[in-house]
Amino acid sequence: MKNFLRQNGIWLLAIALLLSLVITLSSVLLGGSANPLSNVVQAVTSPIRGGISAVLDWAGGVSDYVFRYGEMQQELEDLRVQVSQLEEQIRQGEEDSRENEQLRELLKLQQQRQDFVFENARVTARSNSNWESTLTLSKGSAAGVAAGNCVITETGVLVGVVSEVGTNWCTVSTVINTDIEMGGIVTRTYSAGVLEGDFSLMSQGKLKLNYLPEGAQLVSGDEVLTSGKGDVYPSGLVVGRVEGVFTDPSGMTRYAVITPDVDLSSLIEVFVIKDFDIVE
Repeated sequence: MKNFLRQNGIWLLAIALLLSLVITLSSVLLGGSANPLSNVVQAVTSPIRGGISAVLDWAGGVSDYVFRYGEMQQELEDLRVQVSQLEEQIRQGEEDSRENEQLRELLKLQQQRQDFVFENARVTARSNSNWESTLTLSKGSAAGVAAGNCVITETGVLVGVVSEVGTNWCTVSTVINTDIEMGGIVTRTYSAGVLEGDFSLMSQGKLKLNYLPEGAQLVSGDEVLTSGKGDVYPSGLVVGRVEGVFTDPSGMTRYAVITPDVDLSSLIEVFVIKDFDIVE
């Protein structure tokens, strides 16, 4: 085949040129009417022209895409910025709503306990291990915070007691920490005991109401408050609920397991009671 084309290429080219000339003359002589030869040539070349047209259309589309790619990238970046701004506005709105609700609850508490002097503080760190449960707050001695101050939520739920103080920070032993010890009372029966942290209960997020009086009839769900006994801590702070009543292994005393009302893991802002009136 290669030899044939090499030997007869000039003749084939001449025939092709002659064929084109004949087609052109025929078209002119016939006034533009198609002749059989033209029909054959059109039939052969039509698919080729269609393919070329499709390729050109595709190339045009690719060209448009490449041309608009930069614009689309910029539009996408602008949309990302707008979404980020909207998300920030939503977060800020939720934060404002939470703070407003917190202030409303605190106002109620201040109306009920006008003797309390508060200092608000934010939780900056948490330590929750087998050995301790503490929080670090953003306020310290410069704000009048002192060791022994009770820390509460805006609704008056006990969080813990300040155990160490720096200039602009303090450490709080939470209500389940093992060094917690304060008077507690069951509101339904007025049964009094001592609220204490316990190693085995701390890992469960609970504490004890120890040294219950004989005959104390406690039931699951009973509310427990601070009693204020000893005039060290304020009375009436909500501690939690009775989960169950048990007898000490020695058989000498009974105690209740208390589930705190505070969710230590979700605290953001708390309130330190810097001063309060002692109720005689």
